[in-house]
Amino acid sequence: MKRREFLTRLTGGAVAAGLAGSAGGLGAAANLAPQPEAGAKLARLAVSTWSLHNYFESTREKEFNLSGRMLELLELPELIADRYKVHHLEACAPHFASTEPSYLKEVKAQLERAHSQVVNMPVDIEEFWTKGGLSDTDSAVRQKAVAGGKKWIDVAAVIGSEAVRCDPGRMNPKGLTPTVESYKELAAYGKSKGVQVIIENHGGVGSEHPEELVKLFEMVGADNFGALPDFANFPDNATAERGLRLLFPHAHVICHAKGLEFDAQGRETKFDFPKCVEISKQAGFKGVYSIEYEGSGDPYVGVQRVLDELVKYL
Repeated sequence: MKRREFLTRLTGGAVAAGLAGSAGGLGAAANLAPQPEAGAKLARLAVSTWSLHNYFESTREKEFNLSGRMLELLELPELIADRYKVHHLEACAPHFASTEPSYLKEVKAQLERAHSQVVNMPVDIEEFWTKGGLSDTDSAVRQKAVAGGKKWIDVAAVIGSEAVRCDPGRMNPKGLTPTVESYKELAAYGKSKGVQVIIENHGGVGSEHPEELVKLFEMVGADNFGALPDFANFPDNATAERGLRLLFPHAHVICHAKGLEFDAQGRETKFDFPKCVEISKQAGFKGVYSIEYEGSGDPYVGVQRVLDELVKYL
């Protein structure tokens, strides 16, 4: 389920406490641990909590029927570090049980305990998709979206996340002024807090016409504002190659290494994964590759398969 589809089904509520354990959960960690020769490459990787979104009450899909206990964000730093030897996380906003200071203090403590860091927070909130969100021509609608973004920039500053992903809503490529105004305000606020503001190519924005995002980056002109390239959020391989070549020069924090479907040899079949990695390297990308598994089957295994592909090609 794509994030925008999720927003139409968002029911909110606190993250559930752990239920019954299963082999699809933590128990199978030992036989999936990465080999030592992966070495320093693991330091370039993150795992997105979206990969495990069906184990969070706030984002669980009704049709998901695999067994496994439910998760809380507080346990993710240790879970990811122990199972995958990865110490970067991408923590999705719907997976925070609260934004109260006491809860955020707990999140920070769990990160420190696992020697981990949140590198980015995808901010999927209702304000960004109400009417035109950050791109609405109505300044009142736009300001509500900006205020929502600022709230999560504050959260990022508290827990030490380098970036927040705030997408533009219904951006009009022929009338970018409202969008530019919103991002100038968000980028300025983010800079005051030491937080980057980034945009992903998804939800109808930048997927078929990535040059529209490049134009936006140039018009805003802030040094803490840029791209979150996603390997698979394009209609075909040709557009992906063109789009990634356009977006990676504007990506300074993170990209999404998507996993969709693997063959028996563990190779991604839905898009040209090695080519995507090669384009990032050619662009001189120095950021983090965040694993975002969205395929069928056990997502814990899916994350491992994406990790293995990244270690192979980085």
